[in-house]
Amino acid sequence: MNGSKSPGLAGFGILKNTTCHTEKKISVFFSIIFMTVGILSNSLAIAILLKAYQRFRQKSKASFLLLASGLVVTDLFGHLINGAIAVFVYASDKDWIRFNQSNILCTIFGICMVFFGLCPLFLGSVMAVERCIGVTKPIFHSTKMTSKHVKMMLTMVCLFAVLIALLPILRFRAYQIQASRTWCFYKTEHVEDWEDRFYLLLFSCLGLLALAISFLCNAVTGITLLRVKFKSQQRQGRSHHFEMIIQLLAIMCVSCICWSPFLVTMARIGINESRSKETCETILFALRMATWNQILDPWVYILLRKAVLKNLYKITRGCCGVHIINLHMWELSSIKNSLKVAAISESPVSSKQINLQPLGSSGQ
Repeated sequence: MNGSKSPGLAGFGILKNTTCHTEKKISVFFSIIFMTVGILSNSLAIAILLKAYQRFRQKSKASFLLLASGLVVTDLFGHLINGAIAVFVYASDKDWIRFNQSNILCTIFGICMVFFGLCPLFLGSVMAVERCIGVTKPIFHSTKMTSKHVKMMLTMVCLFAVLIALLPILRFRAYQIQASRTWCFYKTEHVEDWEDRFYLLLFSCLGLLALAISFLCNAVTGITLLRVKFKSQQRQGRSHHFEMIIQLLAIMCVSCICWSPFLVTMARIGINESRSKETCETILFALRMATWNQILDPWVYILLRKAVLKNLYKITRGCCGVHIINLHMWELSSIKNSLKVAAISESPVSSKQINLQPLGSSGQ
């Protein structure tokens, strides 16, 4: 029988010949620690984002906070579901034959691994696109990027990630127990069928594309903010822009560092038509690197907030005695001034309008 189309037997062939082993007590201990830290970190980040959303009702920042909340909530559920299954597998001594006769657990595990892997990457790229539009096209953003539209975008991203995760099931391809016997994913052992390679390449290409979009949009956003800063002496109303772009850059760096090894490894396995040269230890290390992304993401919102950055600035200035950043950049002002400044900087008659005093005094 073809193992890829026999759900009850899928993946059991590799259980007899595992190429790497993990210590049960150590693995259970670290799995519980990582899951606990991830849940607490994401819960704290959710509380901070909800508080910020209640405090700042401006359209520009509200849309960003909604997307950020969706990212952190996704990470939280990823820790809860994937972490609970992983702890159960380790605690059961990885005896899949005993508790996975119908392959239901492996299927759920594989679907969750794909969904909670791709969804945060997609949301990170959507956040970068949203902030790029908010900075480069503020008028369009203020009128079109409403909370309703942001919620629709969140729903579409989640549905697309669900579709990718369910694609093997719809094609009657079962998720496979991996060689380490600790997780389930697409087939990575003896990948010869074109469809098995397609799933691996689809996953890796979508993930790398999301990272590339984030990098491009964040670059455009950063360059635009610097141009506006140098063209205009108006410093009010842009502190939230700088705060969000710092958070986006941190998220992008964390995602690239954590996810690149796993995505590149899956792509190499998918490209090789013969037996892959990737060892079980290499794949397991790349997977653990990717897991750290869900732990580090919430700390971006916990640490890289305006209040924390201001305190770090004061500490640095006190230690070094050097004036590095003008504190006026971090003064809170209305979104109305921010939109006016950004719009005027793009206008062909900005040189005439920039001297108008009502613009500078309206937010005071």
